[in-house]
Order: sequence, then structure tokens, then C-alpha cells
Amino acid sequence: MGLFQEFRQFAIKGSAVDIGVGVVLGAAFSGLIDSLVKDLLLPPVGLVFKKMNFENLYIVLGGGEYASLTEAREAGAATINYGLFLTSFIRFIIVLFVIFLVIRQVNRWKKPHQHPSEVMAKKECPYCCTSIPKQARICPNCSSSITDIPKNPTRNELRLRIK
Repeated sequence: MGLFQEFRQFAIKGSAVDIGVGVVLGAAFSGLIDSLVKDLLLPPVGLVFKKMNFENLYIVLGGGEYASLTEAREAGAATINYGLFLTSFIRFIIVLFVIFLVIRQVNRWKKPHQHPSEVMAKKECPYCCTSIPKQARICPNCSSSITDIPKNPTRNELRLRIK
């Protein structure tokens, strides 16, 4: 199969559309989180730390004193901008936490919460004697209905159920 055909199948399946929507939503979400960090969270934190502006936390390499990071950049000084890094780090933690909350809620909507041992539990089909999931209502091997099973089925009852 050629590269073009593979790409066409990829695009037709909707994967490309899903990725595109994800990128656009991610960019919008990024702007929202950036504003949340810079405009709502960091000012109170800066107030607690004696009205400190995180964007002006930097170290000038090679000497020199500048009133702000903007002045240092205009002068062409090499700086280590640990305040900007701190802002980015806080933003990353918030994005990570919000993604966790979203995925957690989506998983709650998908299925009722079950313990992993309950999901993996098996039982035996009384008709074909193969191991099947405990929650199965129809045997995937013999297609017999597992609901309303007699406790000790006779051979004739088994034949009737399978047909």
C-alpha cells in the first residue's frame, strides 16, 4: 500500500480531524490557562512574597545591573530567567491537573466504577464449558444465552438452549 493511500485512509477514518480538533482546543485551552496563571494565580503569590513580580526574577550573566528583565534584554545582556521558568512550571502543573480532572470525569461517564478484580472475573459457560467474563449474558463461543440458566440443566435442556 502506497504512502498516499495510507494517508487517505488515515484522513478518511477521522483520525486527522480528531487530531486537528485536539490541537485547536489545546491552543485555546493553553491561552486560557496562561491567563489563569499570569492574571489570577501569580499576583496573589507575588503579594505574599512582598509584591514580587515573577517576570522580573532573573540573574544577569557577566555582570551589570538592570531595573527589569526588559532593560536587560534591550541592553543585550545574557540572563537566566528563573521567574519566567517558575511561571511556566506553575502553568504546566495547572494544565496537568486540569487534564487529570477532565480524564477522570470522562472515565466516570464511560462506565460505573468497578474494581479491576470484578472486571477480570471469569465464569464457566454451562453449555460449552469455556471460560467467559463473569458479566457476560451471551457466551461468545457458543452464542448461548447465559441468563435464566437452570441450576442443573439436563442434556435435553442444553440442546434446546443451544439451538
